Amino acid sequence: MDNIRKVFVFTFVFFVFFIVNRPVLASDSSKENSNIVFKAEVLEIMDEEEKKGDDGRIINQQNVRLLGLEKEFKDKEIIFTGIGNIEVLENKIYKEGQKVFVLASWNQTENSYNYYITDYSRKNILIIIGSLFFLLLILVGRFKGLRSVVSLFLTFLIIIFFIVPKILNGANPVLITSVGSFLILLFIVYLTEGFNAKSHISALSIFLSLSLVIGFSWLFINLAKLSGAFNEDIFILLNIGQSVINFKGFLLAGVIIGTLGVIDDIIIAQIAAVEQIVEANPHQDWKDVFNKAHKIGVSHIASMTNTLFLAYAGVSLPVLILFVSPENPFTSVEQMISSEAISTEIVRALSGSIGIILSVPLSTFFASWWFVYKRKKDRLN
Repeated sequence: MDNIRKVFVFTFVFFVFFIVNRPVLASDSSKENSNIVFKAEVLEIMDEEEKKGDDGRIINQQNVRLLGLEKEFKDKEIIFTGIGNIEVLENKIYKEGQKVFVLASWNQTENSYNYYITDYSRKNILIIIGSLFFLLLILVGRFKGLRSVVSLFLTFLIIIFFIVPKILNGANPVLITSVGSFLILLFIVYLTEGFNAKSHISALSIFLSLSLVIGFSWLFINLAKLSGAFNEDIFILLNIGQSVINFKGFLLAGVIIGTLGVIDDIIIAQIAAVEQIVEANPHQDWKDVFNKAHKIGVSHIASMTNTLFLAYAGVSLPVLILFVSPENPFTSVEQMISSEAISTEIVRALSGSIGIILSVPLSTFFASWWFVYKRKKDRLN
């Protein structure tokens, strides 16, 4: 019970600190707000037509009567005219009772709003999925699962209220992300594992491994002459924030955050394996323990490196599909992998993988030496 109380007190203090000290990320009130997004409910499907697109796709279009649920459109009935000659990429079908988001765009010529349904409201289903995740985590992991929920919450706070606002305000993305990542690893390790030697070794190993990732990533990004601005989504950042964003540093910051969770997982698992090997046979030399644990780590390296690569490949899957399609704009494999989009994903995956590979011998060495030393010291006493 004392442990649970400590976790909640720590979380409350941390939360208050970040809420009080967080920068205000409000939009400029002086800017004319001609586009307003608000939530609405589908009252009636007034008309529906099925059309065939130029590419053979079947497109369903609807005229929908809506009821505004918030802002100045609350309780106001709105007509969305979706039937027309414009083809859309997403073929969304709406039903009565659904909650949707609507964009009200001011038409100066007609001196009125034009309304467009932009997306579904997915809040309820996301709450259900999130609740199921946390319930299973606590039921299976018990108190350690509870602590992992708290560390996940604190990680979210650090990213949203520290890393992102600082980058938007023009701070060095690499420095801010590094500091934020080390804070995250401290909370993850000490909240999930407790304040003990195992946690100290984990924190030291993650710190060194992440430092190597930062060093290698920075080197590779510069050698490959990557700018960090390799797709249209990145250029959206040009119009937000108060300062110019360092895209190269922003790219490195993404590598750091993406690698942090994998390195944390493999190091904690590796140290736990060393601890169990020493417990099973306390009379082993630290070199023997290191060799046995390192064999376990080799298996972790293969699986975790593949996991990291698949994570990056999943994010860039549309780009990969374009490059293997017959309509791809490249004439050779060399030209394809030299494009910044592909080169960026390669550097991301390999930089993170190098950190994972080096984290195994580092954590295994520290853990083997410490647990064997501690066991011998306990026997002498």
